[in-house]
Amino acid sequence: MPTSRSYGDACTIARALDVVGERWALLVVRELLLGPQRFSDVRRALPGASSNLVTDRLRELEGHGVVARRKLPPPAAATVYQLTEPGRELEPVVLALGAWGARLPRPEPASLGAVSVLLYLRESARPRATACYRLELDARVWTVRTEPGRLTVEPGEPAAPDATVRTDPPTLNALLERPAHLAGAIDDGRLAIEGDLAAVRRLLREH
Repeated sequence: MPTSRSYGDACTIARALDVVGERWALLVVRELLLGPQRFSDVRRALPGASSNLVTDRLRELEGHGVVARRKLPPPAAATVYQLTEPGRELEPVVLALGAWGARLPRPEPASLGAVSVLLYLRESARPRATACYRLELDARVWTVRTEPGRLTVEPGEPAAPDATVRTDPPTLNALLERPAHLAGAIDDGRLAIEGDLAAVRRLLREH
C-alpha cells in the first residue's frame, strides 16, 4: 500500500522528503522529465521495481500533486503520466543529484535507461549547428533537435529528421564517451544510421 510515513520534522528539507523521499520516487520523476509516459514505459525503465511498487509511487506522487494522469485522444487513447508544474520544479534537484552521483562508482551489473542517457546528452551538449534527429532507443522514438548552444529532447516522431539512429541506451552512452568508436558500433550491428552520417558524428562529439 502507498506509504503515509512522515519524518514529523518541520524542516523544509524533511517536508520535501516526506513527498519524494520514498525509494524509487525520484527515479519515477526522472523518467517523466522529458515528457509524458505510459505506465508500461515507466515500469520498463525501472527493472528493479515491481509493478505494484511503481503503481504505489505514482499514486503517492499524484496524491501530492507532483504527477498527474492524462488521457491521450484517439487513436492513441492511452493514459499517460506527466509532471505537474510543482513536479517540474524538481528537475534541477534531480539533475544536481545526477551531477553529484557522477563521482561515485557504477554498480555492476547495472541497468541504464533511455531517459538517463538522453538527459546526459541534453545537459552536456554544446552543439554548433541546427539539426533534427529521430532517435530510436529500445523501440521507443525520441525527437532530438540541436541549434547553436542548445539541444532539446521530446518523445515522439520528428517531421523531417536529418538522420535516424537506432541503438540501445548503453551503446549510445558508450559512444557519447568515445565517439571515435561509431564505425565499430555500426559494423557489429549495435547501431544503425539512416540519413546524414556527418550530423550524427557531430551529435556525438559536441558535448
